[in-house]
Amino acid sequence: MYQEINFDGLVGPSHNYAGLSFGNRASMRSRAAVSNPQAAALQGLAKMRVVAGHGIRQAVLPPLARPAFGTLRRLGFTGVPAQVIEKAYRTAPELLIACYSASSMWSANAVTTAPSLDAEDGRVHLTPANLVTNFHRSLEADETAVVWRAIFADPERFIHHRPLPANLVLSDEGAANHTRLASRHHLPGIHLFVHGRTGFAPLTEGRFPRRQTLEAGEAIARLHALPPERVIHARQNPAAIDAGAFHNDVIATGNEHVFLFHHLAFSDPAQVSKKLAQAYAGVSDGALCTREITRFGLDDAVRSYFFNSQLLTLPGGGMLLLAPEECRSILPVAEAITELVADPDCPIVQAQFVDLRESMLNGGGPACLRNRVVLSEIEQASLSGRVLFDRELDANLTSWIKKRYRTALSPDDLRDPQLPGEIEAALDELTHLLQLGSIYPFQQTGA
Repeated sequence: MYQEINFDGLVGPSHNYAGLSFGNRASMRSRAAVSNPQAAALQGLAKMRVVAGHGIRQAVLPPLARPAFGTLRRLGFTGVPAQVIEKAYRTAPELLIACYSASSMWSANAVTTAPSLDAEDGRVHLTPANLVTNFHRSLEADETAVVWRAIFADPERFIHHRPLPANLVLSDEGAANHTRLASRHHLPGIHLFVHGRTGFAPLTEGRFPRRQTLEAGEAIARLHALPPERVIHARQNPAAIDAGAFHNDVIATGNEHVFLFHHLAFSDPAQVSKKLAQAYAGVSDGALCTREITRFGLDDAVRSYFFNSQLLTLPGGGMLLLAPEECRSILPVAEAITELVADPDCPIVQAQFVDLRESMLNGGGPACLRNRVVLSEIEQASLSGRVLFDRELDANLTSWIKKRYRTALSPDDLRDPQLPGEIEAALDELTHLLQLGSIYPFQQTGA
């Protein structure tokens, strides 16, 4: 029996608003604002609690260690940690800010996965995203690989591929541009890979960067041993990217046999729908339920993050749309949700709203915080560490966050020589809670 597990990234203690993500309108607007790391982490944990409360499998991923001292030292900042911080702050503050990013919380960008029932070799495949478009995110790939290898450690069941070569031709943003569709999670599925450009096209053809390339999606499909007839590649509409839909999961979403997309999501939506239907017919006797959303425009789609909602299969049947609170305050979006729930031909039977204000201000909604992995019971049993969510882990993490996280963090606070030590103490305690061993550089080298 296969199940989908939602692996949510824990918000890190360095959660701050640096405005590092060009093309992410919320991130750009919040630049230099004061964040609340503790509230951000508790909001993320509350969302996990909601998902688990519906009987849906939930797991957690630890944040990466920040600041990235290894990168700062490679860039010529020497001395003990406090000296490295001060030198970087005085001479290259933008580099320090980038090395303090807590963006690993958005685990949708961490890796792309393929379940064993889809791969021709019968094993789970995982490829960390290289995230080369943004400097602060490009620092994550190797560290992400360490974390995922620690959790998915059984070499007989899990194949870990290296991140794609770190260049703009193979720019890969992870599962945020990948959707698996199947009649049920435990049955064979098809895979949609969405790109913004071809690898040799200009990065900035329009207002904002086109982050994902066709070549990256094609390479991952090959690495994951996916049958070609079950793979669809589609180009995102440049107008959607320029409106702030920097990833496909900001403008389209799917779960099992349901696919929702904005009418301006793709360059050729009719062709995308046709290809999805044809590929889906090859793995299922039923029909794919597609809904092209026309009730609101691109601006409302980006402001509400409606398509970044989590679309989840309920154990008793039907689907839950877990949406950010912002969807309720934008009338056309709220009306669209009401229509979907009332539609007798749509499997979505319930909508629920969650407060993720801290994450939303930085440009990430419910679906950004999680990575969906379909695993068999045997594969679930082979996971390492204590990462599957339950009441005891929930209580432990809540206590840990309240004890270890600051309630305010400004750009100037990144200069505080005490902050790195606080973060290391917090993450060291977390690895013991999650029983993952020494996964952080400071645990292996002392920073």
